[in-house]
Order: sequence, then structure tokens, then C-alpha cells
Amino acid sequence: MENLMFVYCSCKVIWTLLVTILGYASSLPLGDDSICTAEELAKYSIIFTGKWSQTAFPKQYPLYRPPAQWSSLLGVTHSSDYSMWKKNEYASNGVRDFAEKGEAWVLMKEIEEAGEKIQSVHGIFSAPAITSGTGQTSTELQVHSRHPLVSFVVRIVPSPDWFVGIDSLNLCEGDHWMEEISVDLYPYDAGTDSGFTFSSPNFATIPQDTVTEITCSSPSHPANSFYYPKLKILPPIAQVRMVKLKKNQLGFPIPHLNQPAKSNEILDTYSETPLDCEVSQWSSWGLCRGPCRKTGTKIRTRFVLLHPANNGMPCPSLEEETGCEPDNCV
Repeated sequence: MENLMFVYCSCKVIWTLLVTILGYASSLPLGDDSICTAEELAKYSIIFTGKWSQTAFPKQYPLYRPPAQWSSLLGVTHSSDYSMWKKNEYASNGVRDFAEKGEAWVLMKEIEEAGEKIQSVHGIFSAPAITSGTGQTSTELQVHSRHPLVSFVVRIVPSPDWFVGIDSLNLCEGDHWMEEISVDLYPYDAGTDSGFTFSSPNFATIPQDTVTEITCSSPSHPANSFYYPKLKILPPIAQVRMVKLKKNQLGFPIPHLNQPAKSNEILDTYSETPLDCEVSQWSSWGLCRGPCRKTGTKIRTRFVLLHPANNGMPCPSLEEETGCEPDNCV
């Protein structure tokens, strides 16, 4: 009887210990962020730089109604249990509304609900919009050792449903936080609107497609505003830089010495993308003109679809003439 009681008590202790361990493990975030052993909190300055210039992206560059610009930046610090958006996966309703219309209410609601249900979100941050294609905006964010991942989105304006952003960037490297990191950003299609150009009308994608990266050759259609088939890769349309803020002796964060100030000034460090001239097909030949019983002439024309830029191939002749026999001569 004593042996049975000993076995029972031992099993009960082991079971209690196992439940405790499993409970603790389930409370930890999954993925690479679970091994972060850096100090509990870190604060960063995040600087977003728009590089959407007419020099780098001359094709159909929006000059008015509205001109090229960027929406506000909306981001979140989180664990691997949460995902704001992912390449090759379907965008949420919140990301769809933000990418198509710049409306953040539904996306904010999704973030708040994720934070309440599974404690996967540490904080939300935002930065002001940029009223031109080039310029900078900045804000600050705070990460936690159990929430070291950063995600954000910025809408490309105007566009059907295009955006730039970062998905789950880990700022923790084992036992320390990164001091500084810069990431080049390229355009993404949210998969919810089927427009090809910056100014395309709203045309919902049914059924919805996944989030895909827009490249110089995909979508492979001449009407696409980012279609540059002679390039191997698009130049970055934006860049983000995150700098860890240091603490002074009083415990208040102080900016990194090399941190740039917020600015909307146009920068001159953009690559030039050559844009070749594009022309229409030839029209039909016109009437043959000239005196009867003598060789006359007729012409056909074409027009410019896209003017060249940045030393691209110039336009060919827009008019062609050939000999002919006049019609309806008596």
C-alpha cells in the first residue's frame, strides 16, 4: 500500500511539473524571437525615406490628381504569433483597406484584437504622410524581448492597391539589440485590385489574389507602371532605417549621433532609369494624292504612346510615305 501511495504521489508531482513547464512554454512567443535574451525593452527611431522620383521611375510618373506621394506609415512591434502581412499569403481586410484607400481603422482593429487575444502585440506606431514621392518621415517605436519583431505598411499614392513595407523584421540578435539597420523597399501588390497603372480605376480582383512583389518584369504587361523589361531589377522605391536610441544617465533615451532629422526635401541620390520611346501601330494608308496618270503619294501615321526619358531610345519617325497610282482618274 505504501508503495502504491509513493507511485501515486510521484506521478502527481511529475504531472504537476509537466503542466507547469507546458504552461510556461505556451506563454512564450514562437519562432526566432523566443531566443531573445537582450534587455527587456529597447527604443528605436525609424526613418522612412521615399525614393519615388521621376528620374528613377519615369514611366507614367504621377504629376497631378494626385501627384506621387506616400500615405502615413502604420506599424506594430510584435511576436511571431502575429502577422500584419506576408508575401504569397492573402491580405487581411485591414491591409486591403489600407493598401487601396489608405484607411487604417480596420487594420488598427485587427492589431488590437490580436493583442487582446494572444498578447502577441507590444505596441503600435505611426509616422506622418509624405506629400511627394521623395522625402522623409520618422517616428519612434519600442520593442520588447518577447516582442522583438517589427512590421509596417505605407501605401503608394496613387495606386490600385500597391504598398511598401516590412514583414516581421527581428531587431534582436541573441543577447543584444541591433544598433542600426537599413532596408531597401520595393513595391508590393496587395492582390485585391486588378489595376495596372498608378491611376487605374477601382476594379476588384475576384477571387482575391495573394500579396506579390511587383518587379520590372512582373506583371508582364506593357501597361504596368513598373514594367521596365530592360532592367534586371527595379531600383528601390523607398528605404527604411532604424537606429537604437541610447539612454543617458537619467534614463531618458537620446538619439543616435548620426540620426537624420525629419525632412521632406527632395534628395539627389536617385538612380536614373532609361525609358525608351513607345509608339502606336501604323494607321491605315491614306488616299493616294497626285495628278492622273502620274505616280502619286500616300502616307500613314503613328503617335507617341510614351515619351523617352533619361537618355532612353528616341522616338522613330511618326509618318511614312510611299508611291501610288491615283484612284478615280478619268
